[in-house]
Amino acid sequence: MTAMAPVPWGVGRVFEHRFLQYKRSYRATIFSSFLTPVLFLASMGLGLGTYVDSSANQALGDVSYLAFLAPGLLAAACMQSAAFEAAFPIMAGLEWTRVFHAMHATPINGRDIALGNLAWISARMLLVATIFTVVIVLFGAAASPLIVFAIPVAALTGLAFAAPIVAFSATLRTPEKFNTLFRFGITPLFLFSGTFFPVESLPAVVQPLAWVTPLWHGVSLARGLSLGTIGADPLMAAIHLGVLLGFVVVGAYASIRTINAKLLRG
Repeated sequence: MTAMAPVPWGVGRVFEHRFLQYKRSYRATIFSSFLTPVLFLASMGLGLGTYVDSSANQALGDVSYLAFLAPGLLAAACMQSAAFEAAFPIMAGLEWTRVFHAMHATPINGRDIALGNLAWISARMLLVATIFTVVIVLFGAAASPLIVFAIPVAALTGLAFAAPIVAFSATLRTPEKFNTLFRFGITPLFLFSGTFFPVESLPAVVQPLAWVTPLWHGVSLARGLSLGTIGADPLMAAIHLGVLLGFVVVGAYASIRTINAKLLRG
């Protein structure tokens, strides 16, 4: 039996593997990770926003639609990017290339593989969030310097999705269920979790569905920081943060369990 490697060493090696993979393929992610959200911000915030500002400014808390939309798109962009990073690359490493099985034959174990992948996704989301935040500032959509703290919040939002999805991906042998995940999970959340309009505008029966998802909490927290209103309700901000951290912790634990089980089955 191979000796168990120290946690930082094993996690670092898995992180390095994902980083080297990204160096070879980063050009393919530029449009989906950066340009698509920027186009949304320009078309919805500047285009549609002109009409929204003339009729529904009070519903948005007397801020421009661009300022309302930008932090929501920031959190949603991290959700979408993190979901993809936690889906196909994990299945590829376990089923198609079986590179994680090769790692498992060394002192690297399933715990290291799970945490190393989550560490890489965290770094990727920090990159996505940083670049998108710079774009928000250049668009003049940031009402408060506290938007700098929206960067780790958006990355945490992405990780709150990535951790459970990594656990889910480790249970699959074929990618068909990813279509269901993105079509009936990620896309509806992108549209109906407060990104484009207040959740309070939804029917009362549907609103609780948004409240229990990580994206609504991430959007609300990022928006409070971007608009400078985070201090108005610190208890609610703490709840948002606690929910996101809860999803990450539970998802990371599940990821370790499912990846370990998959590697032991062979």
